[in-house]
Amino acid sequence: MGRNSTTITGFILLGFSDVPGLQHVFFSVLLFTYMVTLVGNLLIILLTLTDPALHTPMYFFLRNLSFLEICYTSVNVPKMLENLLSGDKTISFIGCAVQTFFTFFLGGSECLLLLSMAYDRYVAICKPLHYLVLMNRKISSGLAAGSWLSGLLMSFGHTSMVFTLPFCQSHDINHFFCDIPPLLKLACGDISSKEMAVFMMALLFATFPFMLILMSYICIISTILRMHSGEGRQKSFSTCSSHLLVVILFYGSAGIMYLKPNSSFSPTTDKFLSLSYTVLTPMLNPVIYSLRNKEVKGAFWRTMRKSRFC
Repeated sequence: MGRNSTTITGFILLGFSDVPGLQHVFFSVLLFTYMVTLVGNLLIILLTLTDPALHTPMYFFLRNLSFLEICYTSVNVPKMLENLLSGDKTISFIGCAVQTFFTFFLGGSECLLLLSMAYDRYVAICKPLHYLVLMNRKISSGLAAGSWLSGLLMSFGHTSMVFTLPFCQSHDINHFFCDIPPLLKLACGDISSKEMAVFMMALLFATFPFMLILMSYICIISTILRMHSGEGRQKSFSTCSSHLLVVILFYGSAGIMYLKPNSSFSPTTDKFLSLSYTVLTPMLNPVIYSLRNKEVKGAFWRTMRKSRFC
């Protein structure tokens, strides 16, 4: 039997209110990571746009990923910072719906964009003679556009599904942003079909692309190990390991969050898992790709020399 439903005009994001003494610490750490995320990803975008050596499909996808990460963190982090600083943890019904929509739109797009990047590396290493044909500008643009469009359609469907549900009297979301699993706990009646829809979404946008990425990397590693040139092996491992590390960080935390049974982890554990793919991974992406990539570091120093000369 469902609980009595009521008209919800807003929600309260509890966040980490159970540890009030650490609110300013959370604010400082979150502000630092947000600034690093913005600066790092903006730098990647500028370098891949201005340096002709980086006008390749690989860096086209990396530029898309950096732009996506800026948008992704900007959907949730500013509101989190406001809540921590002011103590006002309310969010309107419309604001919550918009936050949910863009979180899932950008998260779903990132899943497929990482898959497109894996395909680019697979073609470059396993089929180098066909690379210019299989990864021409039209195909790479189509893969990126398909990633964005698929995320948009998925997010529209799931956001509509959740925010047309009748909500009960409680409007406390035990999370730091409007996410679908904690929102479903506030809905009245039987929500098993909605939970199954979220699970199927996670399979389609997380598990299936992750398995394809793993299959592609099995082929990539096998090809690299057969290379006779030590320098060629080192360069291939360098570019691929950066992408694989980002994949593990993002898919690992997001997959556990949406594929686990509801009672597997405590709400606090869920929050830290969410912080991993909404805050930590976007900050680490530019660090991983710049520190482990000689071409990006070379483009950075070329740009610095040009600026100093001017």
